[in-house]
Amino acid sequence: MLTINPKEVKTAELHGYLLGAVAPRPIAFASTIDKDGNPNLAPFSFFNVFSANPPIAIFSPARSGRTGQTKHTFENIKEVPEVVINMVNYDMVQQTSLASTEYPKGVNEFIKAGFTPLASEMVKPFRVKESPAQLECKVNQVIELGQHGGAGNLIICEVVLMHINENVLDVSKQIDPNKIDLVARLGANWYSRTNGDALFEVAKPLMNLGIGIDAIPEAIKKSNVLTGNNLGQLGNIEKLPTEQEVVAYRNSGAINEAFELYASNHDKLKNQLHHIAKGLLESNKVEEAWKVLLSINNN
Repeated sequence: MLTINPKEVKTAELHGYLLGAVAPRPIAFASTIDKDGNPNLAPFSFFNVFSANPPIAIFSPARSGRTGQTKHTFENIKEVPEVVINMVNYDMVQQTSLASTEYPKGVNEFIKAGFTPLASEMVKPFRVKESPAQLECKVNQVIELGQHGGAGNLIICEVVLMHINENVLDVSKQIDPNKIDLVARLGANWYSRTNGDALFEVAKPLMNLGIGIDAIPEAIKKSNVLTGNNLGQLGNIEKLPTEQEVVAYRNSGAINEAFELYASNHDKLKNQLHHIAKGLLESNKVEEAWKVLLSINNN
C-alpha cells in the first residue's frame, strides 16, 4: 500500500491524490457579483450540503496552487456576501468546464461560456437558466484555511430559496436522478455521470434494526461466492425466515433443480445455492435469498 505523508510531498502531488481518492464530488457552479455589479461564474468541486435546518451548503474556492492567489469568487463574496449555487448536469458540463478558465477579473463567464443569466429573487447574483437546480444563498461565514497555494476558503452559505426545473421531477414531485442527470468530479480530467447503469439503490437501515453480519452463520460468511456487499444486504434484514418458511420455500420447487443435480455432493450443492442467493440479492430479494441459503440445513 502506498503511504503518503502530506508534509513530505509537493502540494500539487498531494492535491492530485486527494482528488483521485475523494470522489466523485458534486459541483457547485457558483455565481457571484462584485461591489460594482460585475458577475462571475466558476465551478468548484470542494462542495456539499451539511444541514437541512437551517439549510447550509459549503464550498471552497481554494487559492491557486501555482500563484497562491485567491479566486475571483472568493473576492466577490468578501465584497457582496451572496452566491447562487447552480447544479451541473451532463447537458452543460462542457460549458461549465469552459467557465473554469482563469479569465481576467471583470470578464463575464456567462457570456464566455454561453450561459443565460436569470435574475434571482432574494440575492443579487444571477442564476444560471440552464442549471436544473439553483440555490440562492446568503453567506453566513468565510473561513480561510491558510495563506499558501492550495489553501481552501470555506464559504458557509444558508440556502434562502431553491429553484428546481419541473422537468427533472417524477410523478411524486421528487427529483428523478435519471432526469436531472447530474455530473460529478473525480481526479485529473475525469468526471462521472449519475445516470443509467451507474445508478443503484441501497436500502437504508433507518426503519429497522438489522441483525448484522456478526449474526450470519459462519458457513455463509465464509462463502467463496457471496461478496461483502451481499453480506451487508443479508445483515440488514430485521429477522431471519422461520424454519417453516424455509421448508415451505424448499418444497415450492423454486430450487428443486439444484437439489436434484447435486444431491450426492454437498459442497457443490452449497456452491450452487450460494450462486442462486447471490442472483436474488442482486435483484434485492433479500428474504428469498435467506430462504435459499438456509435451505441447505433443511435438506
